[in-house]
Amino acid sequence: MKKVLILEDEVNIRSFVVINLRRAGYEVLEAGTGAEALEKLRQNPDVGVAILDIMLPDIDGFEVCRNIRATDKKIGIIMLTARSQEMDKITGLMTGADDYMTKPFSPAELTARIDALYRRIGNDPTADSVELCHGPFVLNTRNRTLDKEGRRIKLTQVEYAIMKLFMQNPGRALSREDILAAVWGRDYDGELKIVDVNIRRLRIKIEDDTANPTYITTVWGYGYKWGA
Repeated sequence: MKKVLILEDEVNIRSFVVINLRRAGYEVLEAGTGAEALEKLRQNPDVGVAILDIMLPDIDGFEVCRNIRATDKKIGIIMLTARSQEMDKITGLMTGADDYMTKPFSPAELTARIDALYRRIGNDPTADSVELCHGPFVLNTRNRTLDKEGRRIKLTQVEYAIMKLFMQNPGRALSREDILAAVWGRDYDGELKIVDVNIRRLRIKIEDDTANPTYITTVWGYGYKWGA
């Protein structure tokens, strides 16, 4: 059974999420503090998706996310926040989250986001193609790894999916809508800004000069293009 961790200090909200995810067929682990969540993830390395509240009694969800990403690049992470400020969303994505949801949210929407992350983790239809090579980059689609000039670059699952999309479409301008549909799914109803923030995060990892990117270039008013 697929495992999900829910980190939420408000018992009523956590219980509501747990009930709905169990109905959807997930095995759910619960945590009320950041320390408890990190310990449960250590004990259960097969957890595929973690749902992290931002406001917690010990450490905030951003710090929990950073701790997870320091050791686990593949787990899907969704940030929950009661606040709708733009900076919270950007901070969550820049610390390594794959997605975010603002409270209140519908259980059906949360389940759909988790389903999408699990599909991304477990399914890669091009796994048999083994390698995509462009410029100094080698993307191994079987091992889901990226090397630049022989140096391993650690990617989250979203970053990997974006890189694969770019390297499968060299020189082609991809709109933000194209990227959102290919990586997050056509049913995703979040904001286009999630594309921009993930591109920014990816550039930090792969570009020689993030102020003047040469691999992922911006097509102004449209989207992005891979130019390695």
